[in-house]
Amino acid sequence: MRASDAERERVAETLREAVAEGRLEMDEFEQRLDATYKARTHGELEPLISDLPVPGGAVAPVAGRVPAAAGRAVAPMDWAGRIGGPATSTGGFAFWGGFSRKGRWTVGRIFTAFAMWGGGEIDLREARFEDREVVIRCFAIMGGIQVKVSPDVQLHVNGVGVMGGFDEQSKDADFGDPAPDAPRVRVTGFALMGGVGVDRKWSKAQRQRLKEAERPRLERWDEGRDD
Repeated sequence: MRASDAERERVAETLREAVAEGRLEMDEFEQRLDATYKARTHGELEPLISDLPVPGGAVAPVAGRVPAAAGRAVAPMDWAGRIGGPATSTGGFAFWGGFSRKGRWTVGRIFTAFAMWGGGEIDLREARFEDREVVIRCFAIMGGIQVKVSPDVQLHVNGVGVMGGFDEQSKDADFGDPAPDAPRVRVTGFALMGGVGVDRKWSKAQRQRLKEAERPRLERWDEGRDD
């Protein structure tokens, strides 16, 4: 089956995460990334990530999609309680290696990330924010940087890719409008022969909270059917 641009980009994202975690050497990352963008079929894409820990495979349909009603019914986070306080990190640097910011940390008003022949991960889904508006500046040269945000933040992406990509993806569709009290995240920068990817998707913890919030509504619906 012919591969789509979205499927190629999902494979590229997996490779960027792998090099950031130290699972791939830089030369192998570059070879696989080049093969990814040249691939025309699923059969060409699958071997590129077959040895990497990607549940379900990158070319498979996105699993575990949160129902639209659940995403709109409850905010996965108390945004008001997550804004304010001193930053614990204002930047990340990778050269022939990787960096990662994820979990419970506080992102500064301006966070600058640089990756050359390496990779970086900036996960804001469980993070606190020094201010209501933060700017994530990403510069990737023959490397990759991945930014992950919750679907309900107010997001603006404005970057330039030269012989590479600076892309935004929404992996959890039908999440409704951004939460009114959510922070504003601006992602900007430059990618040269590399890539910067911005993903709007729920974390595992957020998915679980949404499922728990949706369960009573489904139980009431089942009871109504029994009546």
